[in-house]
Amino acid sequence: MTINSASTGREVDRPVARNGTNGSNGANGGANGSANGNTNGNANGNSNSNNTPLCRPTADGSRYELTSATALPKAGAFLWNQQMMIQVTCRGYATAQFMQPEPAKYMHAPNLEARTFMQPEQNYYSHHPGRFVYVKDEATAEVFSAPFEPVRAKLDKFVFSAGKSDVRWTVENLGLRVEMTLGVPTHDVAELWTINVTNLTDKPRKVSVYPYFPFGYMSWMNQSGEWREDLCGVVASSITPYQKAEDYFKNKQLKDKTYFLCETPPASWEARQGAFEGEGGLHAPSGITEHEELGRSDARYETPAAAVQYRLSLAASESHTLRFLLGPALDDAEIRAMKNRYLSKGGFARCAADYAAYIAKGEGCLQISTPDAALDNFVNHWLPRQCYYHGDVNRLTTDPQTRNYLQDNMGMTYIAPAVTRRAFLTALAQQEATGAMPDGILLAEGAELKYINQIPHTDHCVWLPVTLEAYLAETADYALLDEPVTDHQGKTQTVFERISRAVDWLLSARDERGLSYIAQGDWCDPMNMVGYKGKGVSGWLTLATGFSCKLWADVCKHQGKPDLVKRYEEGAQAVNEAANKHMWHGSWFARGITDDNVVFGVADDKEGRIWLNPQTWSILSGAASPSQTRQMLSAVDEQLSTPYGTLMFAPPYSGMREDVGRVTQKYPGSAENGSVYNHAAVYYIHALYGLGDEADRAYDVLRKLIPGPSDADYIQRGQMPVYIPNYYRGAWREYPRTAGRSSQLFNTGTVSWAYRCFIEGLCGLRGDADGLVIHPQLPPHWDGMKVKRLFRGATFLVDIKKADVDEVVVRHGSTVLPQAKFTSIRPGETYQLSVSVPKWDEC
Repeated sequence: MTINSASTGREVDRPVARNGTNGSNGANGGANGSANGNTNGNANGNSNSNNTPLCRPTADGSRYELTSATALPKAGAFLWNQQMMIQVTCRGYATAQFMQPEPAKYMHAPNLEARTFMQPEQNYYSHHPGRFVYVKDEATAEVFSAPFEPVRAKLDKFVFSAGKSDVRWTVENLGLRVEMTLGVPTHDVAELWTINVTNLTDKPRKVSVYPYFPFGYMSWMNQSGEWREDLCGVVASSITPYQKAEDYFKNKQLKDKTYFLCETPPASWEARQGAFEGEGGLHAPSGITEHEELGRSDARYETPAAAVQYRLSLAASESHTLRFLLGPALDDAEIRAMKNRYLSKGGFARCAADYAAYIAKGEGCLQISTPDAALDNFVNHWLPRQCYYHGDVNRLTTDPQTRNYLQDNMGMTYIAPAVTRRAFLTALAQQEATGAMPDGILLAEGAELKYINQIPHTDHCVWLPVTLEAYLAETADYALLDEPVTDHQGKTQTVFERISRAVDWLLSARDERGLSYIAQGDWCDPMNMVGYKGKGVSGWLTLATGFSCKLWADVCKHQGKPDLVKRYEEGAQAVNEAANKHMWHGSWFARGITDDNVVFGVADDKEGRIWLNPQTWSILSGAASPSQTRQMLSAVDEQLSTPYGTLMFAPPYSGMREDVGRVTQKYPGSAENGSVYNHAAVYYIHALYGLGDEADRAYDVLRKLIPGPSDADYIQRGQMPVYIPNYYRGAWREYPRTAGRSSQLFNTGTVSWAYRCFIEGLCGLRGDADGLVIHPQLPPHWDGMKVKRLFRGATFLVDIKKADVDEVVVRHGSTVLPQAKFTSIRPGETYQLSVSVPKWDEC
């Protein structure tokens, strides 16, 4: 069995793609790839005359490398544990947060920051929080910085290497190599930085190395910074501002100190940002350019920073390694404990090994070897990692939106199903007396519903049967349905009873036409003014209710509940009929009807004419007939398909539409206003695979979720293929220069569904109550693929090939199975299967 292993990444015996095709994104950037003026080669002044690829996996597939600091300036990677997250860019900027228990920051902007979510397409500026190292040749006084900011000197070599358990940079300039490595612990909040400096010449060198980690504007109330000889580092202190007396007691346990500790005592230091930068600013700090040594200042109600100086004498080819620890703390005792735990060569090594083992728990259940090597690398290494992040930390919030919580944990079905099981029990314990689900799920004692979760949305009950379907298919854990759940009012009901009540609530929350109310939003939460007066309805939610009823009827059938089967089958039929009567207009389903009875998402609309979700979910619910489906798919191809994926709707809104809401105020083509919103696109992929005869169309959309593999596509999207972002810019026809640009946000419900689509759709290896159903759906240009699938404790090695057969044929050894399904699975066993699938009609 040949596989692109998640542990080795080796690619042997790769199946062949006909017609030379190696993935649908190969030419995606052709039209727009050079629109921002970047080309591979000398984008960062490196003069890559050796034709080094712009973006490439390492030989074992476990890392992805970027060789230009300017071609993809916002490209980055992220690390996390259950208490913190950090996203760093290739150029050295960083955004980090930790839980105490609400999200907080320990490195700040230079001005007073508002508390917001991570921002899409985050703009970085000179004083954005960063992690930088200045290097000065003491003989010539020449200065450069690593990774690239703030000096932005022309470099001889640049490599940004995103790993699954650390992030690395390699920079060469002035005959010196600087290697930076970032790691984080498994449980604590800290950054572990290793900086290695090497003399690449055959002559001795004298250099000064200045790690510079600015703390930013910590507090208008109280902030300071000083060198602490007893801790061997700079410690910045602050007081979180407050007004109410009761907040004093809440804030007493906040970690208002930030420390930067050195394993090796430096020659000098600086704790005041203004003294370090002086008149030269970040690009040429006066503390470096005008002085032999840093000035050893403190910060007294001034902006603190951590700058330390090492004066190194390096023999020819000699290297010197430095280690640093950065993080928040409550007091000196905690700082000392963190120093003792981590700040040593052995401490760093133990931390790296522990964290790698932690990340390895998220390796997932699928490895593939296909004609598309870049696709294999993403599916085998990065997609399960992103799923694991979502299910492991719930986006580092104490009140995730209910829809996000359930869908993110759906992804854990394929990684750690016990986590998914626990999530259902946690969510259902917060069910309201009416059977409705709350807008958010509270995960910490004292947590409250905040921000978006204070706005009424009507879709949350949908996600119970929808995500449960995936869990039951993977695990056959029908015993979950009998688990008792006690809510906050002390009422105890089983999981089955509670989900039944949730589906009943969906059926009750409809108007006289049988259409689902939208209140101030459904899945598209910024669609906040369609139904805020209490009358508006959602075409998508009506169809999603039909799908939920359909799924729940199947569960009731398995549980032997004929009366409930009848109730929910009739419910599905009723909402589907209502959708067809009131929402089908011309060649597709409308998005909704406003409070003032205006149907929108129809051919007469100049903006927001056609929306993807209603078409997708009409297929899933069974509302769309075969004839309607053909019309919808044609309309989607014509109006929503782009080189970078399928648009959420089109055309985008150019200004406020007061009966639709704030979604129309977002910039055209960004976020929910007509972008390639990948969460919507992946529902579409799931529906296409569900049709059974749309493998080509499904794979085309699926492949476009991932950047690359052409340089032009990487440049246009501006992102490495180490995660799926929540969106790529839309407005492809209106603003082609920016179309395809990544949001750079890795928080997205897309990934659970994408992993499911690869497992159950492309590979066609889906569970049911009895075993593993086998129905691969290969794109037409592939002759075959190889799969390693972990399922219910067993390992399946599956060799899939196209053949002259009329239906899927499965062989186990010399035995042809009577149907394309494997049963009597024994945990711990390995099963080798040969699967023949029909060839495409290529006439």
